[in-house]
Amino acid sequence: MISIIIPVLNEAEHITDVLYHLIDNASLNTIQEIIVVDGGSTDNTVNIINQLGLNIKVLQSEKGRAKQMNIGAKASKGDILYFLHADSFPPNRYDHLILEEIKKGNNAGCFRLQFDSSHWWLRLVSWLTKFSWRASRGGDQSQFITKPLFDDIGGYDESYIIYEDNILINELYKRNEFVVINEKLKTSARLYEKHGVWKLQYHFCLIYIKKWFGASAEELCAYYKKHIA
Repeated sequence: MISIIIPVLNEAEHITDVLYHLIDNASLNTIQEIIVVDGGSTDNTVNIINQLGLNIKVLQSEKGRAKQMNIGAKASKGDILYFLHADSFPPNRYDHLILEEIKKGNNAGCFRLQFDSSHWWLRLVSWLTKFSWRASRGGDQSQFITKPLFDDIGGYDESYIIYEDNILINELYKRNEFVVINEKLKTSARLYEKHGVWKLQYHFCLIYIKKWFGASAEELCAYYKKHIA
């Protein structure tokens, strides 16, 4: 059984669409629960979820995706955890695709990525995610992982306000516990549209390089807040 965990902060615009998408594109006998962990939204996100009548579990947390996802994982009852961003839409039958990989002995992984944009660079970046290269990974691709493996790693590192997805993925690659499912998850390009494709890609590359050369969680967060947030 799969527990879906979605960290949110002011996602009133997208949360209804993603929740209905998750229900419409899965066999619900495989889904243990959908858990939305709110990091202190000041818009109508929580009210919208509660009014949908979809039996969604809503938890409260301090702001920070790592903290939010860990809280969701601790409250979950499923054998498999599936972490998803609120503006990302997994492929049809995503549940069966995940379970098929688990049966093969692949205890963690993600889907390929497709941005909702026709920009040639974002199309190229999306295409590259079909390969197993570590550099092609990111949280937007979603993350499935068995609960025992997640607990063994220690969950998401809450010292990282940003880059928390990559820290977990690094641990999985070290253990050779990662597979890319060859089906596309569609995600929003809203951050690229807000900042500009080249500007945002430049800053993301610098964050990656800074981490490679040993930058601390605090340094990465400060850079992100200055140039992106």
